[in-house]
Amino acid sequence: MKFPHTYVIVFFVILIAAVTTWLVPAGEFNRQTIETNGNKRVIIQTDSYHQVTQQPQTWEIFSAFYKGFVRSPKIIVFILILGGAFWILNESKAIDAGVLAFLQRSKKLEKYWIFKKLGVNNIIITLVMLMFSFFGAIFGMSEETIAFVIIFVPLAVSMGYDSIVGVCMCFIGAGIGFAGCLLNPFTLGIAQEIAGLPLFSGIEYRLVIWIVVNIVGIGYVLRYAAKVKHNPEKSLVYQEDEYWRKHHSQAFDNLRQASLKKTWLAYFMVLAASIIYAIMMPMNSIKVGPTTLHMPLLPILSLFFAFFGYITAKKSMQYFILNLLLFTIAYLMVGVMGFDWSLLEIAALFFAMAMFSGIAMGKGPNDITKLFVAGAKDILSAALVVGLAGGIIVILEDGKVIDTILHGISQSMMGLGNTATLSLMYLFQSGLNMIITSGTAKAALIMPILRDISEMIGLSKQATVTAFHIGDGFTNLITPTSGVLIGVLEIARIPFNKWFKWAWKLILILTIVGFIMLIPTVTMKLNGF
Repeated sequence: MKFPHTYVIVFFVILIAAVTTWLVPAGEFNRQTIETNGNKRVIIQTDSYHQVTQQPQTWEIFSAFYKGFVRSPKIIVFILILGGAFWILNESKAIDAGVLAFLQRSKKLEKYWIFKKLGVNNIIITLVMLMFSFFGAIFGMSEETIAFVIIFVPLAVSMGYDSIVGVCMCFIGAGIGFAGCLLNPFTLGIAQEIAGLPLFSGIEYRLVIWIVVNIVGIGYVLRYAAKVKHNPEKSLVYQEDEYWRKHHSQAFDNLRQASLKKTWLAYFMVLAASIIYAIMMPMNSIKVGPTTLHMPLLPILSLFFAFFGYITAKKSMQYFILNLLLFTIAYLMVGVMGFDWSLLEIAALFFAMAMFSGIAMGKGPNDITKLFVAGAKDILSAALVVGLAGGIIVILEDGKVIDTILHGISQSMMGLGNTATLSLMYLFQSGLNMIITSGTAKAALIMPILRDISEMIGLSKQATVTAFHIGDGFTNLITPTSGVLIGVLEIARIPFNKWFKWAWKLILILTIVGFIMLIPTVTMKLNGF
């Protein structure tokens, strides 16, 4: 017997959701609009739950696919654009050249005792995961990791690991940071605003939580990576990774090509655009939690691109395109932290990168278009499964059972002690990720309920917020309803069943560690609690 395809698994969950709408009484909370952190949010009125007419879902299971697409258009279109953009990039072999050059230079570090003792590859995996964990903790990086999978998976395979390690470097790293939640305005900021707490208060203990979960998560990944390095055939995805081994195995000397005239054309076009925007916006504000830094970031990036773009264009076409990719990532970080970019702006950025990469390769408009369409076709399965996963939420929403589930769980918490209530809040939040994957949506939806419960029993609202953000981080990394996870796995070509088989132990360990880290919030006197 073969394990079901990801599409089959998701459709089966849709069927379970439809059955739930027959068994669970339909109900709703009244909603109201409030303003948090300068943005309007719709939250529930905690004492307004009432039953409504039952809405059992029948034939709607066949329309869930369509409605799922309508519900998740941003991620779906982002994946398609990303697929087309990186197909053009891969045609240049720039990533291959960069990966192989990186590996050649990193091997030279092994002559130093400290690097040889720790392992150069271990240091690389740790630093990359810490970087993405930091991004997850500071500005809630989640969907953005989809763009990095196509970079770190071939890197990991080239280092002698597998695609699971490549996904862990960016996706798991960001997920761990998301749970640690140092200054994330999209979950922590909204949750604390609704709870009536000072923005980003209690950061001292959250820093301890972030450090602990990173040690556990990165340690687990390094242990698995060492096992695969010792015997690659022990990898759960050894057969699936044949794709990456086949497409990223050329010798570096055969990859490197001289610059073309159109490489210089692309250089001057990008430079002109960056200078124009630097002139238009000479000073930029970067938000890091409660702190806003004012600096000329766009002018600085323009100067760096002028220098490094010239050096790389002079060296080879691949090096210039790789440099273009690195600056694309730099502009992405500036855009997210300084200009509140969403997937719209990020998709436009990668689309522009693809167009200029095609020009640098000497391709004409027709060739660039054909490459982009080929990439979109190659990644289409990932976009389709995201739409199908969105259908699960559509069934539950149309069946009017989500609010009933929230109400039932909140009632079950009444009359318990602080520790027991906090534990149930944590388990509730961890399980809710199966239904609602957006951290921002969950914060606006359930924090009013958790806030009122904590007030009634005298539980620290800071502890309640902590239970929320830790519980919001881990199970998202394994639930099939997460469009981001499904998109990541499809791009990495990892079957969901093999990811689940690998990830469930890590998620269980992190969930237990998260629960242990909650205990001091009710048993010890902590700053901000």
